[in-house]
Amino acid sequence: MRFALLCALFVSSQYALDTASHAAESSSAAPPNVLFILCDDLRWDSLGCAGHRHLKTPHIDRLASEGAFFASAFCTTSLCSPSRASILSGLYAHTHGVTNNFTEFPTEMASFPRLLHDAGYETAYIGKWHMGENNDEKRPGFDYFVTHKGQGKYFDTEFNIDGQRREVVPGYYTTVVTDMAEKWLKQPRAKPWVLMLGHKAPHSFYTPEEKYQQAFDKVDVKYPDTAFALETQPKWIKERLPTWHGIYGPLFDFRKKFPDDRPEAVADFTRMIRGYWSTILSVDDSVGRLVQHLKQTGQLDNTIIVFMGDNGLLNGEHGMVDKRTMHEPSIRIPLIVRYPALTPQPKRVTGMVLTEDIAPSLLELCGRPIPTGLHGRSWKKLVQSGDPAWRRSFLYHYNYEKQFPYTPNIRGVRTEDWKYSHYPHGDGKPDRHLAELYDLKNDPDERHNLVADPRYATRLKEMQSELNRVLAEVGIVDDKMPLDEGIKQQLPDQKIR
Repeated sequence: MRFALLCALFVSSQYALDTASHAAESSSAAPPNVLFILCDDLRWDSLGCAGHRHLKTPHIDRLASEGAFFASAFCTTSLCSPSRASILSGLYAHTHGVTNNFTEFPTEMASFPRLLHDAGYETAYIGKWHMGENNDEKRPGFDYFVTHKGQGKYFDTEFNIDGQRREVVPGYYTTVVTDMAEKWLKQPRAKPWVLMLGHKAPHSFYTPEEKYQQAFDKVDVKYPDTAFALETQPKWIKERLPTWHGIYGPLFDFRKKFPDDRPEAVADFTRMIRGYWSTILSVDDSVGRLVQHLKQTGQLDNTIIVFMGDNGLLNGEHGMVDKRTMHEPSIRIPLIVRYPALTPQPKRVTGMVLTEDIAPSLLELCGRPIPTGLHGRSWKKLVQSGDPAWRRSFLYHYNYEKQFPYTPNIRGVRTEDWKYSHYPHGDGKPDRHLAELYDLKNDPDERHNLVADPRYATRLKEMQSELNRVLAEVGIVDDKMPLDEGIKQQLPDQKIR
């Protein structure tokens, strides 16, 4: 069985504690650092420690074998910018306001690195930021800030290095940002530190570095069989098949002539998946380099390392590629946290944790107060001793995008065993698409939509009631969303792919 992971590496601290007991507790130990490693579009199951049959990720796997492996981690909006804003703020997208990939993280909004900076931490961000498509300038809360406009390139990206824009930094993206991170870590400092490293990998267009270009040439890759189990699915999923986000479409430029539903066209899909896997191998190398540096400098055990992904990814399931939908491959993310003071022995954590839980969890581990009004919760107690009051359900929230008109508005709720999602039109009229209801315990691949089965009418009403409850819990009363203009065939603008 494969397990969800959140891809992010974290180091936190018990710095500047607010109570006498916390102060006494921390007086004998140096404040911890935070190393946060964030991958882009990394599936929950695309790591060796998550049970992948072909991917070997020994450095990431070692973090899991020495720390907390979160088997049920999720994003609440499966889209890069909204998810990243939720990680930073501990809030749902409707509150922080970053509901698409073109909106800036609000400059006045608190984030966990900003709060730690205010408490005396030295902070840095290096790599893909991706909140504000055309802005590569320094953001509040960071002493040192390196990023680029838009998606960046796997080779030879133009970076803005702490306010100094260079034409191009030559080299492979993963290696370049790791070099920058290691250089920053080697600088002398008297303060505890937070370093956030944002990888481009494994986001499309999947381009491996040279040494891994043939890494999976001998692995036969087919369409997953759920790609064709669409009998009970909403019509919009079938309509998505030949689009930018469907398996018969261009597959992020791996297929030149499309749509193509011929059986032999699976060869294009095979090349795409091999490319995706190959980029992850370089990320594993990066993790190994940074962990080795911390070990050599005596900082490893006093650093909270968080490794996670911002959202999941559909690799052919239900006939889809990309993310955005509420299906399991889209919303499940990898999350590993190594920090001996959190858990001295390896632990598999099964409670459902969210992107919104990162900020409060790191603040608590660093001894800082958790701001009121956050939607997320600290999982420190859950990890260390279990938490009987931990959540049993959560809201999923996505808004239709005119730039990517392949996914409707989605409002859904997931419990430990069930999932319900529906697709509001956006103007208060009845939904234009069939809703979905899945028994995850008996149907983890979501093959059988039970929403129209009269045997599950009572369960459907229960899940609809639970959806209304979680909407109200996060403060959504007047639910504003864009108008669903339907599934369209045109390709997105070249600049935003």
